[in-house]
Amino acid sequence: MSKGANIPVAAGRVRAVLAWGGTADADASALLLTATGKVRSDADFVFYNQPAGANGAVSHRGKLQVAGGVEDTMTVDLTGLPPDIDRVVFGASVDGTTFGRVPGLNLRLYDDVAGVELARFDIADAATEKAFVFGELYRRQGAWKFRAVGQGYASGLAGLAADFGITVDDAPAAAPVPPARQPQPPPPVRQQPPAQQQPYYPPPSGPPASTYPPPQGQPAGGAPPSLKKQQLINMEKQIANSSPQLLSLTKTAAVSLEKRGLGEHSARVALCLDISGSMHGLYRSGKIQKLAERILALGLRFDDDGQVDVFLFGKEAYAAGSLELANHSTYVPDLLRRHKLEAATYYGKAMQLLRQHYFGTADLRHAPFGQELPVYVMFVTDGRTMDEAFTRDQIIASSFEPLFWQFLAIGKSSQSLQPGGAMQKPSRWGGGRRSGGEFEFLEELDALGGRYVDNANFFAVEDPSTIPDSDLYELLMNEYPGWLQLARQGGLLPVRR
Repeated sequence: MSKGANIPVAAGRVRAVLAWGGTADADASALLLTATGKVRSDADFVFYNQPAGANGAVSHRGKLQVAGGVEDTMTVDLTGLPPDIDRVVFGASVDGTTFGRVPGLNLRLYDDVAGVELARFDIADAATEKAFVFGELYRRQGAWKFRAVGQGYASGLAGLAADFGITVDDAPAAAPVPPARQPQPPPPVRQQPPAQQQPYYPPPSGPPASTYPPPQGQPAGGAPPSLKKQQLINMEKQIANSSPQLLSLTKTAAVSLEKRGLGEHSARVALCLDISGSMHGLYRSGKIQKLAERILALGLRFDDDGQVDVFLFGKEAYAAGSLELANHSTYVPDLLRRHKLEAATYYGKAMQLLRQHYFGTADLRHAPFGQELPVYVMFVTDGRTMDEAFTRDQIIASSFEPLFWQFLAIGKSSQSLQPGGAMQKPSRWGGGRRSGGEFEFLEELDALGGRYVDNANFFAVEDPSTIPDSDLYELLMNEYPGWLQLARQGGLLPVRR
């Protein structure tokens, strides 16, 4: 595997083996993290001096001498992990040297029952680091995946531990990091082995505020890069050679995100595409393919897997898989070979399917439903829906969920953007009037009453290809940061600490 790559893990029990050559004294460890990215307590730090966590679901088997080096092994029973554990991070520290001086460093993941190797990650770029995060298991839509991380810490185990919520004090007696071990005999020679409902975050007293400050910026420099930052660096390296144009788009998107304090923000990203017959010209011209690539660039910044979930709607609604780096260049033409355009437009059916996908139900809600990650939906259409009442119900119900709708209408409207990105003054800001056309209903949704929080934004373009990339990302981030603040205040997302 390359750094930043990920694979699905179907095995119920896995074995992570850290291996290296020579005689370096390294120690593997595992950290059990909640959706906040932190441990619940020091008991979630599994290592040689605390060899079990989560009631034995994670265990440290210890080191064994093998031909040419040493292996240190951790096992994880994925079926036995508590429901609030979302990630298991595999790390290690080294005494008396740095990982740059440790030869043959690699992490291998096995199906612990079948004995089959699932993944191998060779670490060839270690330098002065004394601690390392090599990889992680993480939940995604109820299933487990494994990612090669490769982030080092020159500050050693204390820096690694602190990054995941374990406070390390200067006084040795108070430090929760592993104490120095007594000398031990050489390890024995190893024999070769045979071949739910998401939590609700209570809102503060009183209704959500109607005004809000922009999100806070990221911490000042000086600290080691966060895992999210490292993932973004890995992503840029991965696409630098394969897709320079996509790399340029991600950097343009990053400018808009950084200005709003969202440089390391994580979210699920969905693209909801109209496949009614009137969209034929937009698909045939390649304009929807180009728009999809621009949304993928946003997904690469927000989504840790670098994926955009795609949904379609016409007469019916469909889940169309994921748009990602591996399939992006021909995604829309391939999509149209699987799904024909349809002679109707039903927004509500797509909204229902999307809510079912992310939250397990599309029922009407009247109370907040909290979740760790928000969902950002880019909803693209060129016409009016045939199920207005049902669509209103879906928008109101979803206002109780951590979901933001960004509507993009392609055609003329009182909010249409002109070539070059100049926007006519929206009627709801005064000095304008309703379009009275195809998108009057979308303008209504943008200002719909009865919602728990304002969870939608709308703009229209006559031709999406005429809007510069930088202007598009500014528009996409126009109201989303403010919604994040309201969602946190209203208990839909955890409050940032």
